[in-house]
Amino acid sequence: MTIRRRGLLAGTAALPIFAAHTAVAQTALTIQIAASHPVQNFWIHIMKNVFQPEVDKFLRDNGNTHRINWREAYGGTLYRFQDTMEAVRDNITDIGYVGTLWEGSTMPLQNVTYFTPFATGDHGLIANAFETMNETVPAIRQNWNGLNMVPLSSYITDTYHIWSNFPIRTLDDLRNRKISAPGTSANWLQGTGATPVDGALTTYYTDIQTGVSEGALSFYVGILPTRVYEVARFITECDVGAMYVGGIAVNRQRYERYPEVVRRALVAAGKASTAAHIRDVSDRIATAKRDMVARGAVVTTLPAAERERWIRGLPNIARSWADNSGAASRDVLNAYFSAIRAGGQTPGRNWDRELTA
Repeated sequence: MTIRRRGLLAGTAALPIFAAHTAVAQTALTIQIAASHPVQNFWIHIMKNVFQPEVDKFLRDNGNTHRINWREAYGGTLYRFQDTMEAVRDNITDIGYVGTLWEGSTMPLQNVTYFTPFATGDHGLIANAFETMNETVPAIRQNWNGLNMVPLSSYITDTYHIWSNFPIRTLDDLRNRKISAPGTSANWLQGTGATPVDGALTTYYTDIQTGVSEGALSFYVGILPTRVYEVARFITECDVGAMYVGGIAVNRQRYERYPEVVRRALVAAGKASTAAHIRDVSDRIATAKRDMVARGAVVTTLPAAERERWIRGLPNIARSWADNSGAASRDVLNAYFSAIRAGGQTPGRNWDRELTA
């Protein structure tokens, strides 16, 4: 993709100013921050309402020598969701949300969660695992660095369930049913007898309403604003797993040119954003579930024996991912599952121990 940054955005302006109230000479830096989604999106909400204020606060609390003039471009005004990585890599924006879930070919290692369903539904554990893995797993660090980016925060989804216009009591109820499951999530339906249908959160409502599909694999926080529960009122909680989807990142060349205190501010704000994101998702799950039930949704839980039957019926998709993602994929898989177990969770399936199976 070729995107030319508009002249008015080129470069980072640095202008000395004087803050009368603090009697400290400041340097003002203009930083572009952008995203392909609007601020109402729960990932982007954190950028605007946590990340930016935390950067400003850190700078005030640590010498007050620099101030950021934020140039905001949320809501896809600079680029589309397919271009989030390129936009930060090529400095279309200095800082942006990079959706690794859309970068299967350029960032395959970061997509390990999508090839290990039923690993854990603990979204906070996954976010914190990637906070560590982005820093400590050499291949992941090299991938970010090679794409000219520095990751600052980690974003996740809550765990996946099924929304359908028919009740699901056993796995057999999925047989010959059409379920919206785009991209990699289509792999999760193997062995169930269901037919995956491509789509997205923005298409699920119409697809189910018109019979293109009869349900969708999705998560509470994503489904709530789409009102899919109006056309698929049966919610079958099956805890397929929470997923890592990327996070806030900064163009590496820009980052290296920023003053040291600004670099520290970005890192600190990124960590604060991850923590706030975990709390925000937890709150939104409870709210979403309550609202859906109030509007007529029927929530049931897939029996444990049926869930186990689903898990055991899946082919070894983690091995297929590893075989196509380079030798370092083994290290990533081991680091990810070590983090899950260290966090007190028992994976529904030990994908890391099946690589040679």
